[in-house]
Amino acid sequence: MSRGGIAAVSHCGPQEDQKDSRATEPLWRAAQVFRLATLVYAVSYQVASVANYTRPTLSWAMVALMAVWSGLAAVGLSRNAAARTWLVAADQVVVVALMASTRLVSDQDWYSTHQTLPTTLWATNAVISAAILGGPWLGVASGAAISVVSALVRGQIDLDLWRDATAPVLISVGLALGLAANTARRSHAQLERAARLTAAAEERERLGREVHDGVLQVLAYVRRRGTEIGGPTLELATMAGEQEVALRELISEQAAPVRGGGDVDLGPLLRGEASTTVSVSAPAVPVLMARERAAEVAAVVRTALSNVELHAGGGAKAYVLLEDIGEEVIVSVRDDGAGFAPGRLAEAEAEGRMGVSRSILGRVADLGGTATLETAPGEGVEWEIRVRKLAPGKERA
Repeated sequence: MSRGGIAAVSHCGPQEDQKDSRATEPLWRAAQVFRLATLVYAVSYQVASVANYTRPTLSWAMVALMAVWSGLAAVGLSRNAAARTWLVAADQVVVVALMASTRLVSDQDWYSTHQTLPTTLWATNAVISAAILGGPWLGVASGAAISVVSALVRGQIDLDLWRDATAPVLISVGLALGLAANTARRSHAQLERAARLTAAAEERERLGREVHDGVLQVLAYVRRRGTEIGGPTLELATMAGEQEVALRELISEQAAPVRGGGDVDLGPLLRGEASTTVSVSAPAVPVLMARERAAEVAAVVRTALSNVELHAGGGAKAYVLLEDIGEEVIVSVRDDGAGFAPGRLAEAEAEGRMGVSRSILGRVADLGGTATLETAPGEGVEWEIRVRKLAPGKERA
């Protein structure tokens, strides 16, 4: 049974009961204010009607019982979340008993044409409590049951809703309050989930910054110095470089939360490439992109940055800029290194060196995008990559 039923509530664990209590707490407090207000109305109705009762003393005893129970229920339901199931069940019993007592304190001429002893308005409290506890189905069931009891006690099974709207009013109250309670639970659950995701994202970013400022820079330094020294340290440099790449990819994946439809934020994937020699600029708002396409764009950027490290010369710095222009993203990768002659790429491809051709141009072509290269000797290199967020022919749902 769903949370809309009483069984789901009565079998929840302590932690789930506590969450449900926090979600519906405002409804419970408001319901008890309504309970006390209806008690005032019921007492005033008793004052106006007691002269027509055959047993006025007994009627006052019933009203006293109603007042005591109103106080106990108001305190218990507003403060004791663990006992709410039993209190709601007892509420139904007390209301039915008080309604039935109408026949003990008045004659047929009175109870057949007037409200039952606790008044219909006060009896609505039982329906409200059931609806908040168990949702719309339990609220409707409680409203229907109390409507039937009211009709039986008064001996008036009247289908003319223009003359007796007790059943529609009680059932409507049960339905409306039940839906409101379920909505409050869902909203509270979504709020808690969003808070947990935000906290987790903040923790990931904090750890990512600490790793970047410490471990990644050390690995980059070991790789660079090992390559410069050569000899036995070359193997150590290679291993440090492999671990640096693996760690950067891990941080990028952890920093890119999955959104609706399998989208990810491209910004964190690129920010994971930042280092002492690489500066990354991306919008503060998420740049959502299909996961597979975002991973390919990130791979293109890694390849371009790898080429900067290998060919731009010592001390060269790289700059990555991400722009969101609606249906497309533009990623620019620029360095201030040595650059090369424009025809060098074609020569490298003819010599069988396919790194740039396959890793950059090939990937971008597979994505249906464009990659523009601008370079000259001594002028550095700049790649401009334009790619659609979704594959051509697809639309976001």
